Amino acid sequence: MMTSVMSLHGIDVSEFLNVLDNCEGNVYLVTNEGDKINMKSRLSQLLGITRLIEGGKITEAYVLCDNVADESKLFRLNMFGKVEHTA
Repeated sequence: MMTSVMSLHGIDVSEFLNVLDNCEGNVYLVTNEGDKINMKSRLSQLLGITRLIEGGKITEAYVLCDNVADESKLFRLNMFGKVEHTA
């Protein structure tokens, strides 16, 4: 079951990729054009992020998560700029 659409702003790309690596379910990047890119694939990450980067930060993105815990991780990243990673 998909969670709600969440808007991300000013996210550090490196930290965003680290959080994606720790997500259990699929995370989709939704573009303003309506494209939905599954960010679990490295190729998709490259394609999706390069469209949204300005000055080393993601300016604005919308994400959908299959897993509520993943949405929580991305929410904390959005609010605090960093997420504690568990091993």
